[in-house]
Amino acid sequence: MARALSRAGIGVLRFDFAGIGQSGGGPESTNFAADVEDLVAASSAMSEAGMAPALLVGHSLGGAAALVAAADLPDIKAVATIAAPVDLHLVLDQFAPDSLARIMADGEAEIEIGGRPFVIRRKFLDELERHDVRESAAGLRRPLLVLQSPTDAIVGIEQASAIFLAAKHPKSFVSLDSGNHLLTDPGDANYAAMVIAAWASRYLPPLGRDVPQMEQANRVSASETGAGALQVEIRSGRHRLLADEPESVGGLASGLSPYEFLSAGLAACTIMTMRTYADRKQIPLNRAHVTVVHGKDPTMTPSDRFDRTITLEGPLDEAQRARLLAIADRCPVDLTLVRGSDVRTMLSGAPVDPAAMPVDP
Repeated sequence: MARALSRAGIGVLRFDFAGIGQSGGGPESTNFAADVEDLVAASSAMSEAGMAPALLVGHSLGGAAALVAAADLPDIKAVATIAAPVDLHLVLDQFAPDSLARIMADGEAEIEIGGRPFVIRRKFLDELERHDVRESAAGLRRPLLVLQSPTDAIVGIEQASAIFLAAKHPKSFVSLDSGNHLLTDPGDANYAAMVIAAWASRYLPPLGRDVPQMEQANRVSASETGAGALQVEIRSGRHRLLADEPESVGGLASGLSPYEFLSAGLAACTIMTMRTYADRKQIPLNRAHVTVVHGKDPTMTPSDRFDRTITLEGPLDEAQRARLLAIADRCPVDLTLVRGSDVRTMLSGAPVDPAAMPVDP
């Protein structure tokens, strides 16, 4: 979801709560109050770095924490929750009876929720008594988007309904259809991210430029050569290239087709972005190779699809490979293709409104 949101132009800070995942925190940090404090601390850190957050997205218990934390985050413009419980005691239903008994007797126990292990201490249970998510939703006074799957076996849809009913307008409710609690199907996660991005666009600052333009890009011009029916000479600065189409469609096959140039731009930009990142982070990337194949799928919207295959050479571990793969999705050409662009057309000499010009189909 973080990757899909970034593709939509929303910069994302994603982190493990203290004591969860690979963050290195101890089990004593695993409690709901600490989750809320972590959110506030993360927001403060972003603000101090000049990137004050405007959107807060929380999943499951993190969604409940987002609603509670929002009271201490006045700069947050909108909040989205995914599969969030309104009744924090619902978490206890996920604990096996013997786990609860061990927590009460020994002070802590390792349990499994949604296939992931968590070390839970008695303090966590005690903290559940101190927070009222319904009250936090009612006092939010900011736009709220509630996303929930009706087939979620861990957090029922009635929990999301209670959050939605408690909140004041503006508020929206979106059903995630057949998604499970963890949204393990990439299609469900991408859909949720696209919904959040579209909804949040009304409340977030205008989309800015991703990469500072260090120098003005060279003008690109194209002219017919007269050789063959479709051959075109492309000029950019001191560079000269030929564009053409295959012989099967009337060309001479003397150069890349327009879509091949587009694929080439994506492939080149991907490698340059990964190389810059690897050098800056001292990742031992020896060499990168990218293959891009363009095709059309009439069952998709938009129908154009670019299949990109990345090969990385060097003594890289899995974490480094994952980081390079993630940064590949942030290359400027990738973002341009995903978001779409505005193309303005004019005749040389004076602007002309293309909509006012007759077109012969």
